[in-house]
Amino acid sequence: MSYADRIFVDMCRDILDNGTSTEGEKVRPKWEDGASAYTIKRFGVVNRYNLSEEFPALTLRRTALKSAFDEILWIWQKKSNNIRDLGSHIWDAWADENGSIGKAYGYQMQVKHQYKEGMMDQVDRVLYDLKNNPYSRRIMTNLYVHQDLHEMNLYPCAYSVTFNVTKEKGEERLTLNAVLNQRSQDVLAANNWNVCQYALLVMMFAQVCGMKPGQLLHVIADAHIYDRHVPMVEELISREQHPAPKVWLNPEVGDFYEFTVDDLHVEDYVTGPQIKNIPIAV
Repeated sequence: MSYADRIFVDMCRDILDNGTSTEGEKVRPKWEDGASAYTIKRFGVVNRYNLSEEFPALTLRRTALKSAFDEILWIWQKKSNNIRDLGSHIWDAWADENGSIGKAYGYQMQVKHQYKEGMMDQVDRVLYDLKNNPYSRRIMTNLYVHQDLHEMNLYPCAYSVTFNVTKEKGEERLTLNAVLNQRSQDVLAANNWNVCQYALLVMMFAQVCGMKPGQLLHVIADAHIYDRHVPMVEELISREQHPAPKVWLNPEVGDFYEFTVDDLHVEDYVTGPQIKNIPIAV
């Protein structure tokens, strides 16, 4: 059965059974009808996925891997903050009349900074170090830029990635690992979406740097289930689990900036039915 399913079920069960409620407290998010969106939450959830063993997609329900891939390319490759460059409508609620989400996500990725080696943005700095200084302990990105927060339509949720390279016994190629830090996560709507996105990012970076993908460590400061999501989560985690799908990227792509959604291949993805009309708190 899918390891991602087991992690997800255990995490949700822990939140529901042992979490704390924000009901009656002052909270920012609202439902579409204006009611306060309360949560059951757990602090400091840490999940570890081994990408060398299987791709961490849920089979309890289908994760839209092509759309997830498109969004990670939107942020990390296109470095865009405009929803008109995105193939889905997941950011529509946070976009202005021009399609911009402000100085968030992709905007921060395209800002160039001065290094000893010259001017580079955060993505190009990661690629440079993975190729030239793979054992550096300083290969990381950060989207939570305080000076720009007032111009972001949504503060970054997945805000920081730290990359770390290891040399495993008996392996000729180096192994690329990553830590994804998230300040907050709507577990039902976004957990596996984010896991799959950053698994794909590690796979892309590993491929263009001549490495193999290793571990993805996902750290969530506030992992929560919204009050109106509880019945959906209870039903979801009771479902039958299936083996993980086979997910691979076009092996002929050697430049990060040449990946397209069509380079993602998914096989044998057997899942339970999709959950439709999940209410999203804004």
